[in-house]
Amino acid sequence: MFALLISNVFLGLRYFTVVKELEGTKIAISSQRYNEQVINFLKMFIKRVIKSDKEVDFETRLKLENSVRDLKDEQILALWQNFVNSQTEAEAQKNVKELLDLLVEKVYIK
Repeated sequence: MFALLISNVFLGLRYFTVVKELEGTKIAISSQRYNEQVINFLKMFIKRVIKSDKEVDFETRLKLENSVRDLKDEQILALWQNFVNSQTEAEAQKNVKELLDLLVEKVYIK
């Protein structure tokens, strides 16, 4: 009887340890997925906007807009809107620098 009680206590403690590890793993996976989304947006933005030598077409703008919204990050979305709504080239350059800076900061490296 005593051995069963000890084994139940041991298994209960082990269960809670495994649950905590699982929660930590879920957080790490979520962070990794977010990082991948940010990096994919960053790559697309650099390739299709910054490196482009012609005007960005509607389809590309739509893909970028959807990609930004999929991040579900209000800070990034706000800076994106600032960039999109820029009135002058100087303002657009300033806004793109702020956006790129924030994107790099948002990538969580552990």
